[in-house]
Amino acid sequence: MSQKHYDYIIVGNGLAGLQLALAFAKDSYFNDKSIALIDASTKTENDKTWSFWEQNNSNFSHLTYQSWQHATIYAEDQKINLNLKPYTYKSIRAIDFYAEAKAQLNQQDNITFLVETVTSVKEKNIVEVTTKTNNYTTNHVFDSRIPDAFFKDEKATTLIQHFKGWIIEAESDVFNENSLTMMDYRLKDNNQTTFMYVLPHTKNKALVEFTYFTENTVKNNHYDNYLEQYISEYLNINNYNIVETEVGQIPMTNFDFQSFNTSKITKIGTAGGWVKPSTGYSFKLTEKRVAKIIENIKTNQPTTQNLFKNKYKFYDKVFLQVLKDNNEKGEWIFKQFYSKNSTPTMFKFLDEESSLFEDIKIMWSLFSFSFIKAFFKTL
Repeated sequence: MSQKHYDYIIVGNGLAGLQLALAFAKDSYFNDKSIALIDASTKTENDKTWSFWEQNNSNFSHLTYQSWQHATIYAEDQKINLNLKPYTYKSIRAIDFYAEAKAQLNQQDNITFLVETVTSVKEKNIVEVTTKTNNYTTNHVFDSRIPDAFFKDEKATTLIQHFKGWIIEAESDVFNENSLTMMDYRLKDNNQTTFMYVLPHTKNKALVEFTYFTENTVKNNHYDNYLEQYISEYLNINNYNIVETEVGQIPMTNFDFQSFNTSKITKIGTAGGWVKPSTGYSFKLTEKRVAKIIENIKTNQPTTQNLFKNKYKFYDKVFLQVLKDNNEKGEWIFKQFYSKNSTPTMFKFLDEESSLFEDIKIMWSLFSFSFIKAFFKTL
């Protein structure tokens, strides 16, 4: 086994790891720092789609695959049309992000990609990172591996956002490519929070995805049955081809990932609690947290200082408790969210940028016995 030292090691070349590496590469402060990214995967497949909203173009806007300024939410008894302006809802294919990130990072002499599997990270006077083939040392590790304790924890409130989607191509023009279906609750799997998500790419091509916010997952063919039924009965499409398939699981949890951070090990991405517990969105929050980490390093502060705002952690905890106790309430919650509040206010709230007045207005729109009960449970 060889041994080499790096100033920083990033474990995992997912969204968080690559965004962090790109931030290192773009800041001259880190030009003399040696950085290694370790991942067993070369990231050559389109394994997911990231969606987010923003008012202006940002670091990754040029990678946008499709964008929309109008959206629809279907409840069982109501159709809500949303004008998203001044925001734009955008989607980025993971493969485009991976390719762009690798192309930029490969131009940096101080950044190295290592295609290996990390088996352990141990903090001593210096951090030791062991893979199946080599040993490395580093001053600081940014680790995207979810701690084993998460899978054994019974105290945290945890749901799973699990989904399967098909990119389908219809024989005729059936989609409004200017508007997405953010949530369609009309097709349900019993008394659970389930919904369809439709992102039109063109007039005859779209991602159609069936999503659960539940404690347990389902078998693969279970998604297929609902996708087939929705495409046939709700989209009225009988002839289509499945171009791509997308599956995934995202933890929606208040598990204390932050307790696994140390002065020399920083958990990032899902393993750092960077995924919004109440929605599963992560792209823009990752961008913000990466920027904060860079700022903290440059000002000699702990890397995780001020990464989170406590009030939003509390709001998310209450939301999760309601869904855990009354999983069927998901439709009602999101209907109240978007029918009682303006879309810009909702997006500010979900981006964790809202004022206290806006928070109170949103919380008032959700006033119910379930939320009161969850509030006191959370306290």
